[in-house]
Amino acid sequence: MTETDVDPDRAAELRGQMVDALVADGMIISAQVEAVMRTVPRHRFAPDASLDEAYAPYKAVFTKKDAHGVITSSVSAPQIQAMMLEQAEVAQGMRVLEIGSGGYNAALLAELVGEAGEVTTIDIDPDVTARAERLLADTGYARVQVVAGDAEDGVAASAPYDRILVTVGAWDIPPAWIAQLAPKGRLVVPLRIKGLTRSIAFDHAEDHLVGTSGQVCGFVPMQGAGRHQEQQVLVTGTGEIALRFDDGLPVEPSSLDNAVRTPRAESWTGVGVGRQEPFDTLQLFLATVLPGFCIMAVDPDLDTGLVSPSNKWFSMATVDDRSFAYLTTRPTADPQSVEFGVHAFGSGRAALAETVAAQVRAWDQEQRGGPGPRIEVHPVGTPDDQLPAGRVVDKRHSRVTLSWSAAPTADDQAVPHTPTAQGE
Repeated sequence: MTETDVDPDRAAELRGQMVDALVADGMIISAQVEAVMRTVPRHRFAPDASLDEAYAPYKAVFTKKDAHGVITSSVSAPQIQAMMLEQAEVAQGMRVLEIGSGGYNAALLAELVGEAGEVTTIDIDPDVTARAERLLADTGYARVQVVAGDAEDGVAASAPYDRILVTVGAWDIPPAWIAQLAPKGRLVVPLRIKGLTRSIAFDHAEDHLVGTSGQVCGFVPMQGAGRHQEQQVLVTGTGEIALRFDDGLPVEPSSLDNAVRTPRAESWTGVGVGRQEPFDTLQLFLATVLPGFCIMAVDPDLDTGLVSPSNKWFSMATVDDRSFAYLTTRPTADPQSVEFGVHAFGSGRAALAETVAAQVRAWDQEQRGGPGPRIEVHPVGTPDDQLPAGRVVDKRHSRVTLSWSAAPTADDQAVPHTPTAQGE
């Protein structure tokens, strides 16, 4: 689709409908974000998409894939961009760094900071930056500085930044991002913790970061020095059922071999959830209180029915010694809700099923409807006694802590940090 093929009135109409939908759904809450999303022509940054595709409120536009068909670049879905802009609270005159280029989001940022502000965008793929630079110039945003390079080092030449927005999935927070953030600056980043990605707004607090909000999201993963590959255990010896671990495998992954072929233990929690009700805090809660937390995925082409999760692609799971368990659901008398339950396999299946079920009940009683955990990022060498109470997730450059306002376990309600044998 070239610009000469576009009906400008139709584009404006669809852009207005997109913004109206995001305002109605609470994704856009400020007048500033609403104004810039009504102003910037999103379709100009997705020239290979139709107008309907470019302005679909909840769909990303994929702009590049690698030789294996894996998506490496995209124009993020409008609701994700609106959400992150609201988290960032960008104001006129600010200096902003965007990590992960595409053009459209940088144009939105340029509108928010105005002529007195500065926007720098960086991407590791020179094809992406060349495309972004061309599209920004064509749409009147040539003042945005486009840099080709590995964002692990940030862009020191234009630092410090009042805001840093990361628009690719990050497993860790490199020291350069914190060093280049202004003393009262804010970093908004889709951070992966135990396999769960949340867009978190972090405020700069001396030598560490303090999270102020977290929202569920999904992004193309970071490339270059910041790339991180999760590891997996195939519990049947084939690719049918995979347990994915984000921070290293269990000490003896072979102990799970064929555990799934033992009789299944079940424990139903009595905790119901509406079919459209979000339960993202349950995911983070289980990742906090279950040391063996992982994600189970079932290959639909190889599925023989050995397991029956409610979501075959992404199910919360955990391992313990020679057993593993996963969360599932079953219908209730209310057609609009389901009940959480646990299926477990292996030699300790009954005990593990009840352990997980008990934690689901604890979430229901203590955390449901709450704000979720307080998430902080501290330098990698920070001693344990200088970290807040809670779960510690160690990464290459940082120590991420998750602290809940109510105690999650019986003995001081905090799961101590347990290093894995094959982690970072």
